[in-house]
Amino acid sequence: MPDVAAFILAGGKSMRMGTDKAFVAFEGQTLMARALDLARSVTPEVRVVGSREKFASFAPVVEDIFRDRGPLGGIHAALRASPTGLSLMLAVDMPFVPAAFLKYLIEQGHNSPEATAVIPRSHGRWQPLCAIYRWDFADVAERALLAGRNRIDVLYPEIRARVIEEEELRREGFSPDIFNNLNTPAELQGATRIVSSFCKHI
Repeated sequence: MPDVAAFILAGGKSMRMGTDKAFVAFEGQTLMARALDLARSVTPEVRVVGSREKFASFAPVVEDIFRDRGPLGGIHAALRASPTGLSLMLAVDMPFVPAAFLKYLIEQGHNSPEATAVIPRSHGRWQPLCAIYRWDFADVAERALLAGRNRIDVLYPEIRARVIEEEELRREGFSPDIFNNLNTPAELQGATRIVSSFCKHI
C-alpha cells in the first residue's frame, strides 16, 4: 500500500471554456490526462474527484458527499475515501506543476507529522488545490460544510498547517507561477510549454 494517495479535483463545466476543463486539450493531451500522468509519477494510488459518469473510464472516481459545494466539498469527499494518512490534492487545471514539486510536497508531509495540511502560498494567495492533507482535515471541512461555509482558506487558522511560502519555493528552485491555471480560451491559447523553466529539477 502506498503511503500517499493522489486525488485529481476534476471540477465541473467551465462556462468560459465551453466544456469541462478536464477535457480541454493542451499540448496534445487533455488536462485530465496530464494531471493523471503527473499524479501517477508520484504514487500508484490515484483517483478522480468528480462525476462517476464522466470520469470512470480514467481512474477510480470519488463523488462529492456535499454536492455543489466547490473545492472544499471535493477535498472532504477525497479524504473520506482516502486509503492513506496523507492525501495529495491536485486541481485538473494546473498543467505547469512539475512532478518534482509534488515530491517535495509529499516529503514535507512526511517531515511534518504534526501538520494537518501542507499548503503552498504564492503571489500572496493560498494554493489549496495543490496541497497535502491528512485525514483529520475532513472533520474540519465537514463542520464547515454543515454550517454552510464553502471557503477553504478561512479554515486554515483552525488547523496546524505547514506553510510553504514563496521564499521557500524559490529557494528550492520552484517558480511561484507553477500554480497558474487555465481559465479562459485566451489563457489556453497563450500558454506554452514552460514546465521545465518553472523548475530547476528535471
